Amino acid sequence: MIERYTLAPMGNLWTDAYKFKTWLDVEIAVCEAQAELGHIPADAVAEIKAKAKFDPQRVLEIEAEVKHDVIAFLTNVNENVGDAGRYIHLGLTSSDVLDTGLALQLVASLSLIQEQLEQLIQAVRHRAQEHRYTVMVGRSHGIHAEPITFGFKLAGWLAELLRHRDRLCQLQRTVAVGKISGAVGTYANVDPRVEAIACQKLGLQPDTASTQVISRDRHADYAQTLALLGASLERFAVEIRNLQRTDVLEVEEFFSKGQKGSSAMPHKRNPIRSERLTGLARVLRGNALAALENVALWHERDISHSAVERVILPDSSILSHFMLVEMTDLVQTLQIYPENMRRNMNCYGGVIFSQRVLLALVEKGLTREAAYALVQKHAHAAWNQPNGDFAANLKGDPEIQRYLTPEELEACFNPEHHLKHLEEIYQRLGI
Repeated sequence: MIERYTLAPMGNLWTDAYKFKTWLDVEIAVCEAQAELGHIPADAVAEIKAKAKFDPQRVLEIEAEVKHDVIAFLTNVNENVGDAGRYIHLGLTSSDVLDTGLALQLVASLSLIQEQLEQLIQAVRHRAQEHRYTVMVGRSHGIHAEPITFGFKLAGWLAELLRHRDRLCQLQRTVAVGKISGAVGTYANVDPRVEAIACQKLGLQPDTASTQVISRDRHADYAQTLALLGASLERFAVEIRNLQRTDVLEVEEFFSKGQKGSSAMPHKRNPIRSERLTGLARVLRGNALAALENVALWHERDISHSAVERVILPDSSILSHFMLVEMTDLVQTLQIYPENMRRNMNCYGGVIFSQRVLLALVEKGLTREAAYALVQKHAHAAWNQPNGDFAANLKGDPEIQRYLTPEELEACFNPEHHLKHLEEIYQRLGI
């Protein structure tokens, strides 16, 4: 599935053809800057722009001989440009082109990721509003706790996604940085103004203080931010998986006509998309670790980071976008079962309302310790019993009757009490 997906626009950003296109964009922007400053003839730049092109297969063919990707690229470009080609790459080092071109790829990838994140945000927002009042049990440690709504659960997802939107905006500024400073970054053979002009043309900022490369903390930030986004998507996926368990079945992934769940068991409807997202999040985290290892290079540069980035940056970009697409569709088509939520919430006679009973008894004059022991006794007597009924146990206890009227006890089992402040949270999120 992922292999087919890479044919989509995100995958196109990480092809050899697109990479070489960014390199050519950088080289031409530098030539234009050089001409604006009077360092090379303007007519030469016009000729370069008119004739400069490349053939990815030819570049790879030359690279097989010279064992240097940028030299292979420049050789192929100059095969098409001719004499004016001597002004291409003037005063530059390979990393000027590699790192600035890579920045263009990262910025373009982030634009697609941000666009898809926005679609997921809108999908979650819609479902949160739709199920604003769909009451269900909240759980802690995997055990029934107190009532919430499904919309409230999704509101937490929405808040998390909005934080990711902010992180991605900041990340785009972090990686939108170019470097045209020559070998070891001292501008010995290229005017710093060339960098400023070229980066402006490319929509980038000049790096503050590059070495021969742009420091890899920026790229580690990229991989870590995408890993964090993946961790959130994994959290949502794990929640769906838990809520789809047969003994819970409060939500379920959409199961299409003709879909099969198991080669052996015809009844199976498995949360395969959520499980896929869980697994892919692990890949993003592994890539983030590799990006951290890339930060420490020898002196002004080595290339220990290069081969690693050729794997992790395309993979993390494509996987992140794919995961957002998957989660968006999963949320939009998620089957939600309010009746099952009510059934689960009321098992064992409403033991999840034990705190309301406890507090009502304390308000009537019992010590907290005495009230706790009394309520816990009846809750545990109902817990995991075939006919366990917490409410009935309380109603039949003379000690409870001494403090609470039947109406006061009944009021303790009203889920609306637990939802009275949720509107404040919804308002914060604009839903």
